[in-house]
Amino acid sequence: MKKTFEITASDSKSSARTGIIHTMHGPIETPAFAPVASQGTVKALPHNLVQSLKAQLILANSYHLYLRPGLETIKKLGGLHSFISWTKPILSDSGGFQIYSLSPLVKVSKEGVTFSSHLDGTKIFLTPEGIIDIQLQLGTDIIMALDYFIPFPSSEDKMKGAVEITTLWAQRSQTHFLHQNSSQLLWGISQGSIYWNLRKRSIEDLLKVDFDGYALGGLGIGEPKSLFMEIVEKSDSLIPKEKPRYLMGIGYISDILDAIEKGIDLFDCVLPTRNARNGTLFTSKGKIVIKNKKYEHDHRPLDEECSCYTCQNYSRAFLRHLYERQEINSAVLNTIHNLHFYLDIFRKIRQAIQSNSYQQLKCSISSKKKEEE
Repeated sequence: MKKTFEITASDSKSSARTGIIHTMHGPIETPAFAPVASQGTVKALPHNLVQSLKAQLILANSYHLYLRPGLETIKKLGGLHSFISWTKPILSDSGGFQIYSLSPLVKVSKEGVTFSSHLDGTKIFLTPEGIIDIQLQLGTDIIMALDYFIPFPSSEDKMKGAVEITTLWAQRSQTHFLHQNSSQLLWGISQGSIYWNLRKRSIEDLLKVDFDGYALGGLGIGEPKSLFMEIVEKSDSLIPKEKPRYLMGIGYISDILDAIEKGIDLFDCVLPTRNARNGTLFTSKGKIVIKNKKYEHDHRPLDEECSCYTCQNYSRAFLRHLYERQEINSAVLNTIHNLHFYLDIFRKIRQAIQSNSYQQLKCSISSKKKEEE
């Protein structure tokens, strides 16, 4: 199998490392953060702004794009990159999260997933092979095998069943994918929640299938933080060092810093963009809830240490005014700031690992973060 990932530097005191994922639409320097663009767009921002913030990739959702605008439309317009005018890599989710989030509308069997469209109730049946075909037609760079994601807490017996189905679907996905002669990368997703015996089994079964990369799914949904990180750390000892690791849906900076220390390379989360639209801004000194009256006459930028367009041009008072008046520019300017904040931290993380100073950076970020609210 073609080498698609290379490690460029390693931290001497942990499993943190920098690397490069090679894709059809260019390299991704890791550790990396993927802004979520479920419908093919990062909410509130045109793609030229997302790229100007130095986003290396975005995450699109196969389930949503399959329903709207539909594969025929995207295919006629030249594939997803052409349709949305995005020139960099795209990672597409398999839709496994929708099995979890739309659970009342979903029926899972070894054959595949039957669900009622959340739009009009139409019954749809998708197989692991069908999910691969959807992502092949989208033309995304990193595609994910379909997994069975169930809520926490779930019994060990139920979780065992989810792991077995996830493994079966992973095998079928890889078999089907290898017959397509595609240059896309296929990654597998492990399940098992915080049951290490099941998580270990899931990872070991996926390693036998031999994917281009490996994701840890089903974490960060309410389980104790100590157990969550224990699973990440133990998984690091199982997954080959030469393969990239993806921790799905995790967005709190403290969790990201701990996970990178345990060997994780890739992250995605709606947290920075969703919170921006809701008026919660991240700064080097903690969170700012911009609707609070105390910012009504505050002439300062959101973060005096931030070089983003929003902080260089606008005051907290003006941003509060925009939010209170429900102006569209509130979402735009807030999202610019939050995404810049996240992507800049990842830039600093890569630099710190390369200079063997990751521990100092982590301590510095942690010591600065005190809640402003």
